Amino acid sequence: MMTQQDLHEITQEALTPQKVSMTLAEFLENDIEGYEYVKGELVLKSPATRAHSKISVKVIRHLDQHVRENQLGEVHVEVTFRVGERGLKPDVAFVSSTRLDGDENKGFPIPPDLAIEVILPTDVQSRVVDKAFAYLNAGTRLVWILDPHSQTVTVYRSERVIALLTYEDTLTGEDVVPGFSCPVSQLFE
Repeated sequence: MMTQQDLHEITQEALTPQKVSMTLAEFLENDIEGYEYVKGELVLKSPATRAHSKISVKVIRHLDQHVRENQLGEVHVEVTFRVGERGLKPDVAFVSSTRLDGDENKGFPIPPDLAIEVILPTDVQSRVVDKAFAYLNAGTRLVWILDPHSQTVTVYRSERVIALLTYEDTLTGEDVVPGFSCPVSQLFE
């Protein structure tokens, strides 16, 4: 019978980045499902849990409705974006209509305006923060990190402008998704 420790070790081994000879351009062209490209390595995205999936769907439901009603752009799920020298797949992303361009059969050669990540039990905090900063440094204007365990949303505007929203707070799209707001509690119900 497999123990929790055995499962943890297997998961950690599977999540260890794999060196590849592929370039970022080749990764963006081929878009390998289930992986992100970070500094010359393929990084396996952790499989979603039910809690992760439920929260992602709630974010999509609220955000996409607002974006469509106000014709602000597009909301995407697990699509590859060029984020500096990385190919990342945010759980949910928003791209404003002024920046939509290119081949719809491929990922985006640009970073999203808003990147949203839902933390998984296997995520390492330092990697989550590093990813948030990578988005910001590449030009993403707003990053939301949702933590199912603490039922909080960390909002990153820059490496120095960071806010922690709790269950009683309201998440807004600020100037990135104008007019959007949603009680944090609704994302975790």
